[in-house]
This record gives sequence, C-alpha cells and structure tokens, in this order.
Amino acid sequence: MEERRAARDQLAALRIDRDALPARRGPPRGWLAAGAAALLLAALLVWRLLAGGPLEVRVAYAELGGGAAAPAAELLTGSGYVVTGDRYISLGVRVPSRIERYLVEEGERVSRGQALVELDARQYQAALQESEAALRVARANVELFRKELARLDELRRLDVSSEAALDVKQNQLQVAQAEVARIQAQLARQKVDLEDTVIRAPTAGVILEKFKEVGEIAVPGGFAGSGELIRMANLDELRAELDVNESDLSRIAMDQPARVRPEAYPERSYAARVVKLHPQINRQKGTLQVEVHILEPDEWLRPDMSVRITFLSEVAPEAGGEAAPVVLVPGEAVRSEGRATFAWVVTEGRLRRQPLEIAGPAGDGRMLVSRGLSGGEALVVGEGAGLAEGQAVRVLGEADQ
Repeated sequence: MEERRAARDQLAALRIDRDALPARRGPPRGWLAAGAAALLLAALLVWRLLAGGPLEVRVAYAELGGGAAAPAAELLTGSGYVVTGDRYISLGVRVPSRIERYLVEEGERVSRGQALVELDARQYQAALQESEAALRVARANVELFRKELARLDELRRLDVSSEAALDVKQNQLQVAQAEVARIQAQLARQKVDLEDTVIRAPTAGVILEKFKEVGEIAVPGGFAGSGELIRMANLDELRAELDVNESDLSRIAMDQPARVRPEAYPERSYAARVVKLHPQINRQKGTLQVEVHILEPDEWLRPDMSVRITFLSEVAPEAGGEAAPVVLVPGEAVRSEGRATFAWVVTEGRLRRQPLEIAGPAGDGRMLVSRGLSGGEALVVGEGAGLAEGQAVRVLGEADQ
C-alpha cells in the first residue's frame, strides 16, 4: 500500500501544469492565409507557363488595305450641311395668270421637262387665235397687191398707166409683206406665252415646297420671293459644305478624300472628295467655305441635313509608284510601354511581342499601322498585365467571346 502511494506521488511530480506556463505568440492567422494564397497563385502561374496550361485570350485580326481603296488618317473634322450641286431651283411665272392646278406634290421626284404647274391659258389662246386670223388677212392683202402690181406693170409697158401709180402699188405690196412678217413675229411670241402657262422642270430633281395655292394670281418678278411658285432641288449631285478656320486650311486641298456622316444616322458613312474651295475668306468669322462632293448618295441624305465631315490624308505612294500598303487594327490591340508601341500576336498558340509603327487613327476605333504587320495576324485584345513572350495561350472562339 505504501509502495502504490509513492508511485502516484512520483507520477504527479512529472505532470506539466499548462496554466502555469507563459503564453506563446505565433504569427497571425491572416498572414498565414495571405501567404498561402500567394503561394497558390504563384504555383498556378508557374503551372501555366511550365506545365503547359494555356491562358485564354480574345483576338481580333489585322485587316490589309492598300492602293486607291486604302484607308487614310483623319486630319480634320467639322460640322456642316448637305446641299445640292445646283443649289435650289426656284420656279416662277413669266406671264401673269391664275393658277389652274398643281401637277406634283412636295417630296415627289420629277424628270427633266415634266409639267409641274398649269396656269389659266384662255386669254393667251384667244390672243393666239386673233393673231392667226390677222396673219391670214395680211397674206391675202399681199396676194392682192402682187396681182394689182402685175397688171399695172403690163399697162405701164403699153404706156397706159403712169410711173407714179406703179410706184404706189409697189409700196403697198412691200407694206403688206412687212405686216405679214410683223404678225408672224407676234404669233411666235404668243405661242411662247401660251407654252409658258405650263411650268416644267428644268432638270430632274425633287419638289421641296409650293408657295401659292390654286386660284391665286401668279405674277412674274416683283419683290424677292413674290414670283416663286415652286422650289425644287437636283439630287443627282449632293454636296456637303462647312466653314473651315483659316488656321486649318493647310490640311485641306482640292480632290482630297473625305468622309461624311449624317447626324441623324451616325452609323452611315459616305465617301466624298473636296471639289470647291471658295475664293474669299469670311473676314468676320475668319473661315473659308469648303464643299465636298458625296460620291454615292442615297435616299437617306436630304438637303439641309446636318452632317459631320472628316477630311482624310492620302496614302503616300512608294518609290515604285504604287500606294504603300497599310493595315487596320483595333485600337485596343495597340499597346505602349514607354516610347515603344507594340501588339501581342498569337502564333502557333504562343504570344509574340511585335513592334509597330502607327500612321494615325482610321476612325471607328481602329488604327492605321504603317509597319510591323502584313495583315491577317491574330492580335490579343482586352488582356493587360500578365502577358509574356512565348506564353502559351488559347484563343477563345466567337461563342466564348
């Protein structure tokens, strides 16, 4: 019994009292978690680079352009309006009369020579008939005087009639002939007056506006606008005009390419060329009016429509005489690092850093590349940090993008 008590005392002496020990400090649990995450991320990157796990990237393809159809850099942009090459054509009357009826409506397309307005022509028809009757009388008098002159001439040879009587009859014939000529001229003028009671289109175009109503009296001339009946425009040649500051005139030249975008339809674009630089500067505004010819207009364009006009640079030809090739790339594919400009090109599943020379913006968020690409390359877009030379990548399909 004593031996058991002694053994328990020895075991109690060997027991450690944890409450009596001082508290031990270790690293914070948050630090341990952050370190573990960093190690895991590093391991993932190493696995992707070394173990072959490709990085998924989105790509866009470089587009090749060249020659006359090659895109050009934007030099200057301004606001203007659509106008017609012949400006507006205001049609009035040459002879006064009452408006009988309109043969066209506003917005209707008309052809050259088509009848637009009819006036009351009764008085001109009556005047024409009166002149035709007077012409018949005058011709009858000429015929009568010609016969009388022939008889007098025969009597004069027989010495039965005097020389004075013969002279009088010759004068009467000449007067009658002159009267015939006068009436013929009057008749021609009255035919023109009658034709002018129908107003016809001088050229093909579109009817813009009618100024008077049926039944009103139309008179020629008068104060500005009083003689107008109808206004039309020839839409075969549409232009866009704008005012350009004097300081920007060095960027514009005749036959320079341009692009026209309507404010109402910004998704539509029309090729154009500079066709007119007005000869005089507006001193008050310090601007020059410039016109560009829209090469292929359509029904979307209307006179006086607001447009944005962008003047473009010509593509410089190479020594061989052909235009230097240029490449269009999305702006987000072009990257900068210091003064270096480059793009990431995907070649056989690996990244390649390709230096570029940029000619300028081409519009629609694209850039013109003058050197570094030949067209057709797959360029990484949307990715930023973490790309490296030779890195394995997998191109996302269109469905994935």
